[in-house]
Amino acid sequence: MSEDLSGVWDGTYLQPGTGMVTFTATLVESNGALSGDVTEPCSNPRCPLRTHTASITGHRSGNAVSFVKRYEPPGFGFDTVHYDGEVNGDATEIDGRWRLAHESGSFLMIRATKPAQAVVTEDRAKTPAR
Repeated sequence: MSEDLSGVWDGTYLQPGTGMVTFTATLVESNGALSGDVTEPCSNPRCPLRTHTASITGHRSGNAVSFVKRYEPPGFGFDTVHYDGEVNGDATEIDGRWRLAHESGSFLMIRATKPAQAVVTEDRAKTPAR
């Protein structure tokens, strides 16, 4: 099994009729169990929320990843989405398919880089406290 999947991931998924939607996921892996949170912009023009949040629960077995994303709160055409994907060899990408009852599409998640996180932390340290 490759490296632990815990961390921040930048992702995209293709949604029929909408196109590409970006999201940020924070994953926690423990003994093959996956959990985490997702934030993404609302892609429905009638949605009263600008940003959706969702929780993730699932599992990993070798390079295979499977999880369910549950929007909080449900509604606005969003509820539960199933994801199945594969982790690449160095655990920097998860590529796969999402599915609902009547539609599906592709998704790609790329691990956020640790150097970028360090730069943000360094920039915050330079900002004077108020």
